[in-house]
Amino acid sequence: MNARRWNPLQFVLNNSTLILFALVFIGFSLSSPRFFTVENVINFVKQASFTGIIAVGMTFVLLTAGIDLSVGSNMYLSAVVSGLLMRTMGLEVLPALLVALATGTLFGAINAFFIVNLRIIPFMVTLSTLVIGRGIGTALTESQQIDLPQRMATFGQGQLAGIPMPILLFALVVLVAYFILTRTPFGRQVYAVGNDVEAAKKAGINTDRVIFMVYLVSGFCAALAGFVLASQVIRVDRSFAEGREFDAIAASVLGGTSLFGGVGNVYGAMVGAVLIQMVQTGLQFNQVNLYLQPMVRAFIIFITVFFDSLRETTQARLKRRFIRPVENREASTPART
Repeated sequence: MNARRWNPLQFVLNNSTLILFALVFIGFSLSSPRFFTVENVINFVKQASFTGIIAVGMTFVLLTAGIDLSVGSNMYLSAVVSGLLMRTMGLEVLPALLVALATGTLFGAINAFFIVNLRIIPFMVTLSTLVIGRGIGTALTESQQIDLPQRMATFGQGQLAGIPMPILLFALVVLVAYFILTRTPFGRQVYAVGNDVEAAKKAGINTDRVIFMVYLVSGFCAALAGFVLASQVIRVDRSFAEGREFDAIAASVLGGTSLFGGVGNVYGAMVGAVLIQMVQTGLQFNQVNLYLQPMVRAFIIFITVFFDSLRETTQARLKRRFIRPVENREASTPART
């Protein structure tokens, strides 16, 4: 049996994230000598930690062919609730973190209820909660900035064994998510639902439960990411985490997760998040106009969606090429005498 011929286009599409990562890193290292330092690498990985955490949660949702546009508002509302309790009731960091996680998970449960129980498409539900969540947070703060207690800095700016806490949390989230998706029945069910929801139902999978759970995971990750970001900047204002849902989607898709469901992994989301932050840091090192930087981020999102669509189209065409129709096989089989 002849082996399939190596396809350069397929190789590039399957490894587009790593190739782009290497090209961007080399390009910025050559353009700015200060970029290629251990301190700077650790710094932009640390800054990418909260984007990576929400990208991991977004990966769970995208694997089921869903989407969560409300993660930025979830980050904001969770940080507002925990921040207000720290200011008014003197809540310590760990209890405040638990409050933030509970708020974010409840936010995800509300999304899941409308999507699973009321059968409203995820795009419309999460677009609505994006606006509602930020509106609730603004009402609670009366549009005022919340200055967090200085003890929050020990969480976002502290270190353990010489490694910044945000990076450790990011790594822990990636490892736990990887274990869930690759070593548990729930993880296999997530992929099954994303590949073909009707086939998953026929196989006896409770697809509603799986979809409900992935939005809980997304809400939990968004709340954790919001707490990490708040602990780094020590404040929560009206623009806090605004637009971060697009970074999360871009990071996840950059890492190979398909918008059509069933394909992707959390390690890819991790690389995608670091890549996006690396681009932003590189632009700052090269003193690119501040107003042009959002345009570059938008261009990256467009490129990721384009490559995802191209990858899906190419893979579908290759599958058709290697499948011989039944009538052709029958015609090519010699008649028995």
